[in-house]
Amino acid sequence: MATKLEFGKSYHIFNRGNNGADIFFEERNYDYFLKLYQKYITPIAETFAYCLLPNHFHFVLKIKKRSTLTDGSEKELYQIDLSREFSNFFNSYSKSINKTYNRTGSLFERAFERVEVTSDRYFYQLILYVHLNPQSHSLVKNFQEYSYSSYNILLADQPTFLNKESVVDLFGSWEKFKNAHVLYKEDLQLVQFVGNDKFKTLL
Repeated sequence: MATKLEFGKSYHIFNRGNNGADIFFEERNYDYFLKLYQKYITPIAETFAYCLLPNHFHFVLKIKKRSTLTDGSEKELYQIDLSREFSNFFNSYSKSINKTYNRTGSLFERAFERVEVTSDRYFYQLILYVHLNPQSHSLVKNFQEYSYSSYNILLADQPTFLNKESVVDLFGSWEKFKNAHVLYKEDLQLVQFVGNDKFKTLL
């Protein structure tokens, strides 16, 4: 049974294409996916990191508190169905892809996965994992070169739907943010050893 999404809690949201097939076929697909994400999910969640790969995706986010959600007229939406908002997002993207590429059937493998993020340490590790994903899958030699992750957007001085303030607070500074990713790149097993002195110095 899938983990229930709850107001005020953080999650790792991910999924992949049906039978491992691609869900993004050209550059405009990635852009459109993020555009729909902002339409359906940004109103109900804060986003801290993401990575879109040809056949799967990752988001690190926190569902907003119920009392902060309104319908635009300052009326609280106490009956909002969080899972349905995500389903509407994925269904909208799937329908567009099927129509554009004259395909049929399910685009995604199954109902989207969601894992609750229960500590700052896990949160910290997860952001590193998500940003290094393209390199882990050998899509690029250096994760910093990948276009469809939030790594460079977080570091850029430009408007974004990402919650940059919470990310930099978690890492301590943008310099520590960059250093943590470099260390993770050098040792992809580093974050599994929470007692490791090298890792502890980054917290």
